[in-house]
Amino acid sequence: MEEAGRKAVTLPGDIRDEAWCRSLVEQTVEAFGRIDLLVNVAGEQQAVEQIADLTSEQFDSTFKANVYAMFWLTKAALPHIPAGGSVINTASIQAYQPSPTLLDYASTKAAIVAFTKGLAQQVAEQGIRANVVAPGPVWTPLQVSGGQPTEALPDFGKKTPLGRAGQPAERGPVYVFLASQESSYITGETIGVTGGEPLP
Repeated sequence: MEEAGRKAVTLPGDIRDEAWCRSLVEQTVEAFGRIDLLVNVAGEQQAVEQIADLTSEQFDSTFKANVYAMFWLTKAALPHIPAGGSVINTASIQAYQPSPTLLDYASTKAAIVAFTKGLAQQVAEQGIRANVVAPGPVWTPLQVSGGQPTEALPDFGKKTPLGRAGQPAERGPVYVFLASQESSYITGETIGVTGGEPLP
């Protein structure tokens, strides 16, 4: 980014920590003066075959990373987002077609969709929009670090109409569109990037 002439600030931390989420927003405002766009995309996903093996610790950690962090960051950022700004949250096709091995992850993604639809109505009068991107199977570090059973990796994404999993860069244009003024009349919506798998 800096090579392209833009300012970049790296702020590593744990999004499962409410205080750190608030600090992240504060440091961002200190560095840039305001926040025009908030994109909540970080997430946690670990496949578990049976509910009996899904621990309360994992369930809690997944909700903190995927739902609580989104709530904390959005709550802290909104006072700094001017009219014309946007919030984009990341759900998944799992919100609509949950895999049996991803009970906690799929539940968080359904919560993100509902949260965003309600938020969009709440912030519309401030001139702020809130939308969701819902990817289908995409090759990310989540998949190969326990997000999919190891034996499922060779066929990951092959059941989509396009016959393959997506690449992270193939999601980018949807985020750019929702962040731009070209989408100024779109709020409370979910846009799928699913390789042809329909969202209900």
